[in-house]
Amino acid sequence: MKRRTKIVATLGPSTDNPKVIEDLIRNGVDVVRLNFSHGQPEDHMNRARMVREAATRLGRYVAILGDLQGPKIRIDRFKEGKIFLEDGAPFIFDAALGKDDGDQERVGLTYKQLVDDVREGDTLLLDDGRLVFTVDRVTGSEIHCTTVVGGVLSNNKGINRQGGGLSAPAITAKDRADIKTAAEIGVDYIAVSFPRSAADLHEARSLLKAAGSEASIVAKVERAEAVQCIDEIIEASDAIMIARGDLGVEIGDAELPAVQKEFIRKARDAKRAVITATQMMETMITNPIPTRAEVFDVANAVLDGTDAVMLSGETASGKYPAKVVATMAHICARAESQIQAKMSVPPLDTRFERVDETIAMSAMYAANHMAVRALVSLTESGSTALWMSRVNSAIPIYAFTRHEATARRAALYRGVVPIHFPYETTDHAEVNRMVVAELRRREILEDGDLVIITKGDLMGEMGGTNAMKIVRVGEVIRPGTE
Repeated sequence: MKRRTKIVATLGPSTDNPKVIEDLIRNGVDVVRLNFSHGQPEDHMNRARMVREAATRLGRYVAILGDLQGPKIRIDRFKEGKIFLEDGAPFIFDAALGKDDGDQERVGLTYKQLVDDVREGDTLLLDDGRLVFTVDRVTGSEIHCTTVVGGVLSNNKGINRQGGGLSAPAITAKDRADIKTAAEIGVDYIAVSFPRSAADLHEARSLLKAAGSEASIVAKVERAEAVQCIDEIIEASDAIMIARGDLGVEIGDAELPAVQKEFIRKARDAKRAVITATQMMETMITNPIPTRAEVFDVANAVLDGTDAVMLSGETASGKYPAKVVATMAHICARAESQIQAKMSVPPLDTRFERVDETIAMSAMYAANHMAVRALVSLTESGSTALWMSRVNSAIPIYAFTRHEATARRAALYRGVVPIHFPYETTDHAEVNRMVVAELRRREILEDGDLVIITKGDLMGEMGGTNAMKIVRVGEVIRPGTE
């Protein structure tokens, strides 16, 4: 295994070709993102179909993440398409204005309740913080502002209130429809945009189950309110995404580096996966090489311990979708060669509440203190492999599972290689022989190598991992030696 950090790539017009999809997977994509903010349901269904077909051809397991749009807090449109605002110019956001009637003095709003959420003295940021306005007063449907930082303002730009506090619900009517589409597609993960609390994630999970989906929940941390209750949001989710665009606008870009490090640590401590996202290789939308700042950004996320780094416009609409994936994969691999990315052990005073978690941590401790070539987790749900991956190591973790859905889900976990293993026997010695034979077939193991195998006495039961065995390849595995 040459790279442990996983790569999430957003699909879009630039990837709407089976060969491009195949090139993305060949170059290192582990998870694809369907952005429900753009396109129609049939677009997402076609893209998911191409991914599944390409992954099957390549013998890979690639997870599909459906990303909900969330509340659309944007301005409406201008008659002329855009305007230019000087610093100090007055400007009005008018919830009663027609959708296409914006002009030099005012523009309409998609989120009519903004007039109820802002007060005199508030700061509004538009277009990812490029334009800044101070609220002077709110009168009826009008928010009267003074332009603090001006510039070009064009159609449909997003609005943030500095410090957060907008009351828009995380799950919209469009999201409810998209959840049904996601369930029909069979996505492995669903990302909830702009959650304010754990309640938003519980609601999304209930809607998914009602639609017949067992997809895992990803909480996109992008509101200032989410920072204040990050522990409960992590607890309510299966993974988090540090969505640095809106989050940076609301809390300030200077706060992001420390927040990113803290959230990655918190997610790993809580045994959750974490994705670092937004503007990681953005110049490669139009350029064939990244900036050095982008290289440092990706490498630092890897050293922080993120499970995955994400590409958005770079693959969805960029000129070099396959090349940017290959470039990101190379950066990740080089960052992982640093010693701090390879070794760690849980503190010796850590208490474990579950037997299967104890086995996972014991396996990692043993592996990091022996010349072990591979770790194998025979897993139903993927939890043991996830727990193993929370400990830094240079040793690959192979998640052997009978369930293809589990294999796809494990594709997100750092350092984990999912392998579909539809065994039927319950003979432990025979299963060990089959595991070793499979890894030898893949040219991962050879005679004399040590491999650690974890599994349960009652194989096939969820949460049943309670045993760890160290096997030396080439030695006879006899019945009754477990």
